[in-house]
Amino acid sequence: MKITLYWGGELSQGVADQISAQAGQEIAVEIVAMESYGKSDLEAFADTPSTCIFLLQTAENNQPPEDASKFLRFFKRKSHPTDMLSDKLQFAVLGLGDSNLLLDRQTTTAKDCSACGQLLDTRLETLGGTRFYELGLADERTGMEEVEPWITGLIEAIAKLSRGLRG
Repeated sequence: MKITLYWGGELSQGVADQISAQAGQEIAVEIVAMESYGKSDLEAFADTPSTCIFLLQTAENNQPPEDASKFLRFFKRKSHPTDMLSDKLQFAVLGLGDSNLLLDRQTTTAKDCSACGQLLDTRLETLGGTRFYELGLADERTGMEEVEPWITGLIEAIAKLSRGLRG
């Protein structure tokens, strides 16, 4: 089984390498920086069935990092048909952020600093994509402690998905 893992933002690059290492030999993971994707590459999402993992960091002011802004903007377009990704995309999203960048740091959680990941997850589903594993959210302020359990569950979900394709 082949999976493409797209990362955007400095925090997500290390997590991408972690996922690839844990996926092992049975699952081929291609790691792609979101910034390397052009318009024609992005439009291919509507044509080619694929299984993808998206790791997206939220920078200050709930904005994506510069290297992922074009990627996120593509999926946010209102002109896309709502069935654009139907039967074409199986996905999982991990949103990353740093609540230290927020004014009210004492009461914030990973959910408060991962707006871009949440937006991408919702938008992929709205466009007809099928979520194969739950949205994950992680906060750099807490040492990204949410990442390891999310990866463990992701690898299990990928194995289950892979068995389903073979069976």
